[in-house]
Amino acid sequence: MEKNLEKAFHWYQKDNDYIIAMNNLAAYYYNREETGKNLAKAFQWYQKATENGNVMTMNNLAICYENGEGKEKDLEKVFYWYQKAAENDNGMTMNSLAICYKNGEGTEKSLEKVFQWYQKAAENDYIMVMNNLGICYENGEGTEKNLAKAFQWYQKAAENGNEMTMNYLAICYENGEGTEKDLEKAFHWYQKAAEKDYIKAMYKLANFYKNGEGTEKDLEKAFQWYQKAAENGNEMAMNNLAICYENGEGTEKNLEKAFQWYQKAAENGNVIAMDNLASCYYNGEGVEKNFEKAIHWYQKAAENGNEVAMNNLAICYYYNEEEMEKNLENALYWYKKAAENGR
Repeated sequence: MEKNLEKAFHWYQKDNDYIIAMNNLAAYYYNREETGKNLAKAFQWYQKATENGNVMTMNNLAICYENGEGKEKDLEKVFYWYQKAAENDNGMTMNSLAICYKNGEGTEKSLEKVFQWYQKAAENDYIMVMNNLGICYENGEGTEKNLAKAFQWYQKAAENGNEMTMNYLAICYENGEGTEKDLEKAFHWYQKAAEKDYIKAMYKLANFYKNGEGTEKDLEKAFQWYQKAAENGNEMAMNNLAICYENGEGTEKNLEKAFQWYQKAAENGNVIAMDNLASCYYNGEGVEKNFEKAIHWYQKAAENGNEVAMNNLAICYYYNEEEMEKNLENALYWYKKAAENGR
């Protein structure tokens, strides 16, 4: 197979497309699965094509240096080849070059140059960069903060199908950032992003259905989207899904499932769920009463700044004489902390 390919390449050289052939041969060595990759040969042919002025292989050569594929990792050469390709109007490589400047890889960090290359790539209609350019304008990174321009770039990227930017655009409409507040448009874009499996948007869409924001209130749809987001690892959705099961909102009441989702959310670091999980253990809802575990989760939530848990922990220390000794000092400490935090 290899001999045939190299023979084909030999005849390709007789044609004007021989540089493309170099790239194709490199791609074959880089990607082949049936007999295993040959990264050294891939690098060799990417390098040859690059030396003959092929812009796309400049990008591929940079990737080889970046990952140490067929050659030792070399961030300065990564930067050099991304820069060469970017200067030849390769939008994808402009983005990669901007990332080098952002992380200080192969060059000094420069947020101004990050912004410049994002801007150039976006103006060349590279959709993924439009989102990044919007973030620069939103946060004032490498340029002056400008929410109106952030909104414009989010809108352009969203209209070109970028689901992450659909979510950002929805946030702009929800909060009136860079545009007038419009909950119906916020709902529209959260829905579009959620339908493209963007998990954060699933959670926000569920909230909109639950509260009737930008759409009619629909607890069943809220439950469905909380469930989808929770099953995809969103801990806020896990907590809200548990609340649905606890209160029978959009689904049948099921305290065991409520407990399971509070537990999962708490184990994933959701502080509100830690307090809710502690209450399940304290009251024996969906699980057997377990005062020690209740204290454990109230304490964890309280130490993470949850004022409701601070108050609940103080109550545990003060009132429950059967399972543990009354501890007025600890009770007073947590009552005071809760009060300081507005409880």
